Amino acid sequence: MGNWINNALFGWYPYVALAVFLLGSLLRFDHGQYTWRAGSSQLLRRKQLRLGSNLFHLGILVIFGGHLVGLLTPVAVFDALGIGHGFKQGMAMLVGGIAGIACWAGIALLAHRRLLDPRIRATSSVSDTAILLLLWAQLTLGLLTIPVSAQHMDGHEMVKFMTWAQGIVTLQPGVAAEVADVSLIFKLHLFLGMTLFVVFPFTRLVHVWSAPVWYLGRTGYQVVRTRRPVARAMADAAPAVAGSTGRKPVAEVPALPAGGN
Repeated sequence: MGNWINNALFGWYPYVALAVFLLGSLLRFDHGQYTWRAGSSQLLRRKQLRLGSNLFHLGILVIFGGHLVGLLTPVAVFDALGIGHGFKQGMAMLVGGIAGIACWAGIALLAHRRLLDPRIRATSSVSDTAILLLLWAQLTLGLLTIPVSAQHMDGHEMVKFMTWAQGIVTLQPGVAAEVADVSLIFKLHLFLGMTLFVVFPFTRLVHVWSAPVWYLGRTGYQVVRTRRPVARAMADAAPAVAGSTGRKPVAEVPALPAGGN
């Protein structure tokens, strides 16, 4: 029974999570583009937002990049570069721990605003609050893995997670056995991480896809503000419009005084 559960959670569930993550994001972009936003609450209350948001985003970017490189880079590449497994694990604990604490503090500030401010709480959806709490729980589990990892600094456990993640991506059968005997705290961290991929398309997390790269190739334009009265600005622009269209501008009819017949 134990092997069946392990295979279901770490052999089959990753593909369910990835399928929901990719297809769900695509369908939401196709059918619900007006909901494709982060839904900022800055106008309601700026207090704590700047610090909390900066801490969260800086921390999560470091954590995501570290997990992506650390888990999906083949072991042979680290061996070729002369990077030992113990050194890699120590760096992951140090950098990931600092980034994790910053991100955890940022989410704590954001959750405090959303849960205790009556106006923000009234305009928040269930998913807004739930995703904050899920991320907070995931970061807590991630920080709790550091003391467990410190008990075996040879990096052998790290290699297990790398082999498992790369086996999932390359569709290797039986990779769930790689994490069958790891600590429960790691299994909870992996399971909740995959669950975040499942709920991703149904929450504000979809704004992660919306990097404004199209601005780099967009034709530039300039918006000019003026203090001149609107009527004077329109009169100044009329000769230019007439010259471009070849027609004489229509004379403006003065408005009748109030009460005139």
